[in-house]
Amino acid sequence: MVDEHYLYDNIMISLLKRLALSHQGLEQNNKFGEGLSGTQQAIEHLGYVQIDTISVVERAHHHVLWSRVPNYQLGHLNQLVQDQLVFEHWAHAASYLPMRDYRYAMPLMNSVRNGESRYFSRGDQQLMQEILAQVKAEGRIRLRNMEKGKREGAAGWWNAGPSRKAIEQLFMQGDLMICERNGMEKVYDLTERCIPQGIDLSTPTLQEYAQYLLDTAIRAHGVFTWKQLLHLKTNKDLREIMRKLLDEQIDAGVINLIKLENGQTVYVASAVLEHEPNIQMEVKILSPFDNLVIHRERLSSLFEFDYRIECYVPAAKRQYGYFCLPLLYADDFVGRIDCKVHRREQRLEVISLHLEDANMRNRDEFLLALEQELQRFAQFNQCTSIDLDKIKME
Repeated sequence: MVDEHYLYDNIMISLLKRLALSHQGLEQNNKFGEGLSGTQQAIEHLGYVQIDTISVVERAHHHVLWSRVPNYQLGHLNQLVQDQLVFEHWAHAASYLPMRDYRYAMPLMNSVRNGESRYFSRGDQQLMQEILAQVKAEGRIRLRNMEKGKREGAAGWWNAGPSRKAIEQLFMQGDLMICERNGMEKVYDLTERCIPQGIDLSTPTLQEYAQYLLDTAIRAHGVFTWKQLLHLKTNKDLREIMRKLLDEQIDAGVINLIKLENGQTVYVASAVLEHEPNIQMEVKILSPFDNLVIHRERLSSLFEFDYRIECYVPAAKRQYGYFCLPLLYADDFVGRIDCKVHRREQRLEVISLHLEDANMRNRDEFLLALEQELQRFAQFNQCTSIDLDKIKME
């Protein structure tokens, strides 16, 4: 067994938080560069950016990238997909991933193809073959064609409910890829037309896959937990290989195991501990699906911030609002802000602001920084005004 190292002092906790922010590209505004190339670099560094359909404010995949990449534009993701530099598949959830990592999505694709997934094993095989033949002969599928056929009662596979399940399975098992999005409308094509020539299509061994997961966690997070490292990974052999790999890295002094005062264990690369990032005194309004906050237990352990999104909670039981957004100030999460975009009016409504400490130090400086961030956030959401009239501040 590896000996645990107990490091309780506030200086160490502050360093770990800063390292986590730095590895997420949130300690400065141009870690990844700007515009299209910065967007590509951000996705490659983070490993994935989660896609979400909720549009109370601009959708999560755009929000995450806007938080990190100056001059980020909504069209950059489609451009990178068309340039075959990123692709859509499954990570923490539906996500954009770097094309260079395509082979590491193949174990999941293979498990779906082999009928091992209880979530994606519903496609009718004959229907799937008909869809593939249609796409091969006629080109891309737009889901609007399916919906149009359904409304008009047209014959064929376009109009049936099972067609959607078949499309989903063909996508998840790697026969089709999403080659474009118009808003949240998906356009599909054959995978062979969507990936670059010469890409490595060999399925990684469990050892290679474990190394990939560990390398990604170190690069993207700096500070990580065991549960975070193997999120949604239930393969017993993979877990055993990962435990052995992690223990070897700890024994070699490459990774430090740190037990926090609250009893939680985190891991951090030894080389990372030698550098203390300089965190700017800025406010950042983050997405509920941001890579920094999506692992809720790690967020609570490291930042002492208990955060839950409440759009799935009955209205009467909500404490902070339908789509409350985490507020990061320097290296601390200081509260939540509930916002809603009224697109026709180009108006950003701030519904409520909840602070962790109502008597926080530097309150005036924080409110000024929040005002500046709200102006940026309004512009990102294509709003020309900010409505604070009904705001509830707690």
